[in-house]
Amino acid sequence: MSPKPIYFLILFLLLLLFQPLVSTSSLHNLLQSHGLPAGLFPDNVKSYDLDHLGRLEVHLEWPCLSKFETRVFYESVVRANLTFGGLSGLQGMSQEELFLWLPVKGITVNDPSSGLILFDIGVAYKQLSLSLFEDPPVCRPQEMRKMGFFQAQRWKLIPFI
Repeated sequence: MSPKPIYFLILFLLLLLFQPLVSTSSLHNLLQSHGLPAGLFPDNVKSYDLDHLGRLEVHLEWPCLSKFETRVFYESVVRANLTFGGLSGLQGMSQEELFLWLPVKGITVNDPSSGLILFDIGVAYKQLSLSLFEDPPVCRPQEMRKMGFFQAQRWKLIPFI
């Protein structure tokens, strides 16, 4: 057997091994290139897809909870339309407001120099500091139990109210 096929096999295995790291890093670079902060999605991004129309689909290793100013829940797949300075038609992300979990419909950065990011939570808009989203948040499934969530039907999570 010639050494060339072995080199290709080793290269292929290394690419598979480091693929999640590349995907996460490139997602955060993609967000920044569209005028959005790198930390909108958690640290457990497995992969993402972006089509030519700007439809973004982010695959997480597991659904999880995180916290910025308030608690945020990410489903295992988050979808949105990506444009410069915004994510619209967002699905798969919810934010806690006054003991209620509201779906995040969109995220916008109108003027980066203002230092503000705008979350559309359906019934209202919430302004947060851009500095909260500089780095991807730590997002672990264990936090869901600590924060009052339980598992029901294939990771469909329901909060205790």
